[in-house]
Amino acid sequence: MGRLTGKIAVVTGGARDIGRSICVKLAKEGAKVVVNYLNSEKDRDATLEAIKAIGGEAIAVYGDVTKQTDIDAMVAKTKEAFGDKIDILVNNAGGLFGRRTAEELDEDFYNLVMGVNFKGVVFVTQAFKAMMEEGASIVNLASQAGRDGGGGGSVLYAASKGAIMTLTRNWAKEFGPQGIRINAVCPGLIGTKFHDDFTQDEVRVKVAASTPLRREGHPDEVADLVAYLASDEASFITGNNVDINGGLAFS
Repeated sequence: MGRLTGKIAVVTGGARDIGRSICVKLAKEGAKVVVNYLNSEKDRDATLEAIKAIGGEAIAVYGDVTKQTDIDAMVAKTKEAFGDKIDILVNNAGGLFGRRTAEELDEDFYNLVMGVNFKGVVFVTQAFKAMMEEGASIVNLASQAGRDGGGGGSVLYAASKGAIMTLTRNWAKEFGPQGIRINAVCPGLIGTKFHDDFTQDEVRVKVAASTPLRREGHPDEVADLVAYLASDEASFITGNNVDINGGLAFS
């Protein structure tokens, strides 16, 4: 029996990379998982197959976390599949979407980055919190960039992740008396498509070499941390932004 047996978990952006690892890990620990996805049916199917392969149970739900109608539909489909209560929410959906200098920013790009990375966390949490009871746990995906400002051209990404870190602290105070915990994880350099797309190979090699552990992290390692924070083993941990970066930076 896993430590999340009998629990219902919702994971936004759950179809690939860190999101997929989180979904599979939660299912392996016994949770029934709602896998939110947006763009790729191929990635969605691969995640569901990975969960099925370990004997887990999951459904996939399409939804744009920046749109209230999609969020409402996610809630409705979750209730239809698993009932009126959830135990775990993981706000993983997010992205960099491109590196832009201050001169290259425009309103549309601002709305894209802040909408997915921060607005989505606010309103997905608002919607699913109504399905939570005492003992529930929320885990947000922040970033080391939220602490150190991020790399070149990532100002909006870094700012959005910093906003998530502050939101996590504030809502820990608000939700705590209701018995609901909320924490965030702050990954450093993790080997994902995110860095395949937006970080030069030579930069990745240099950063990995500068960590005390001398390597990139793996999405499964982030998933292990998320599963711990979601579990009752972390029952006295809330309001924390937990670093997972191989010792590259310390908070």
